[in-house]
Amino acid sequence: MTPKEGREAAMRKQQAIVNAAKADGNRSLTAEEQAEFNRYQCEIEQADAEIAEQERGMAGGTGASQSLPEGTPQAAGFRTVIPPVTEAAEGQKSEMEAERARVTEIMALCRDFDTDPSEYIRNGFSLEQVRGAILEGMRRTGSPVGVRVTRDEGDTFRQRASDALMLRAGVQVETPAEGANELRAMSLRDLAIECLSREGHDVMPLLRMQPDEMYGELCRQFYNPTAAFPAILDSTIRKSIVYLYNEVPTTFQAWTTKGSLKDFKTTADHEYVIGGMGDFLLVPKNGELKPMIPKTELMPNRKLDTYGRSFSMTRKAFINDDIGFLTEVPGLYAQAAKKTIDKQVYRLLYNNEKIFDKEDLFNAKHGNLCKSGSKPSQASIQSMIMQMQHQKDPFGDAVYITPQHIIVPVGYEFELAVILHSTQVVGSNNNDINPLYNYPLNIVQTPVLNALAGENPVPWFMAANTASAKHIQVDYLNGQEMPTIRRMETPGVLGFQWDIYLDWGIAVRDFRGIAKNPGVKIAAS
Repeated sequence: MTPKEGREAAMRKQQAIVNAAKADGNRSLTAEEQAEFNRYQCEIEQADAEIAEQERGMAGGTGASQSLPEGTPQAAGFRTVIPPVTEAAEGQKSEMEAERARVTEIMALCRDFDTDPSEYIRNGFSLEQVRGAILEGMRRTGSPVGVRVTRDEGDTFRQRASDALMLRAGVQVETPAEGANELRAMSLRDLAIECLSREGHDVMPLLRMQPDEMYGELCRQFYNPTAAFPAILDSTIRKSIVYLYNEVPTTFQAWTTKGSLKDFKTTADHEYVIGGMGDFLLVPKNGELKPMIPKTELMPNRKLDTYGRSFSMTRKAFINDDIGFLTEVPGLYAQAAKKTIDKQVYRLLYNNEKIFDKEDLFNAKHGNLCKSGSKPSQASIQSMIMQMQHQKDPFGDAVYITPQHIIVPVGYEFELAVILHSTQVVGSNNNDINPLYNYPLNIVQTPVLNALAGENPVPWFMAANTASAKHIQVDYLNGQEMPTIRRMETPGVLGFQWDIYLDWGIAVRDFRGIAKNPGVKIAAS
């Protein structure tokens, strides 16, 4: 097929795509149809370049001094007869070229304004009409109207492939991208071939590549921002992190408060305490309202630190088609981050270190430590509630504390269920009413306290509703509590490399909203 024939064939195929869309209710081109239309456009432009090259060669070889080789019909005195071109054929050719020029110009204009050209092309708009519609839309709303912005086919494929990898690994995806099920059987090598072929690589050489050669080709594309394969890996890793991070059964988030800091500087926490405002004053008739400057109490400093790890996809993992590095390893690292926070929070309670006022977090001066240890019982729980409700703020006024959480080690869950949900006092022969029946205490059970105590007595705690009294707060950088991943390059590491990190800090904001019972030893069952 000559370049001209190839160009005309591509133009006919483009027209067939547009005609099919017109026949189907004047709909917009689908993503696949748009990609096919663009591919034919590339063929047309390549044919134009070949035709122009041929015409330049012919123009350079028709001079009077050129002689024809012996044996050619012209050299032997024969006359070459060129069939006449009919007017109908010339008209059809001119019409096709005009249509191709119109489509090309409209597509270029719409590309500059991120708009979908298919409706304009299908409805026969001229270039000037399209330009006028875009300008009118921008005048009215600041952006083009009357057109539909479509998602890039490359982005759609990446989303589809990422969901397919998650499904293949057995991870539940609530709303998988359309077509993800069709890709879930693809191996990593097959997926890499699909990605590279979509980026212009010839398929046959890719199919002949050994897995090791394919891995090297992918590594060369690893830092190309438009490369599909690394982007699919990134997307899959992020999804696995979110999924497994939310699944880990930590308990610190049930009773601590969540805060946000904008940087890593030490932040002085100024607290406005209502006692510092003074009481409302009686205003006599025609009396003056007197101002009161609020007093502030300088509470603890808050500060963030960065915690992280790195992981990689090795040549061995790629060649063995092991997708665990995508759907399991990053998620396990994310779980480790959340478990680290959990351990740090409970270690802060267990170690009872000095806080912002240079005193231990739990001590007699703070009024939040029971004198002797015991296991949770009706009497010990009531005693701790009363102790917390006698707290005062820094200005001597009462603090309205409502204990909301009882934080216990593993071993007390069933006893607490009886204590808090029995109508009568357990063990009483007089049918005494249980004052803790349905008392609004949330049971928070954690094995971390057991692990910290070992063979020693295991303490337990009660925490107030944070609206009435603050205690422990976990701060994140700009409120981001999900780990971040970043592709990075490490000299000497043969593989795809990622960093995973999270920024957080834990601070004691006040001691009045939490109390401790030293506890007793818990026998292993």
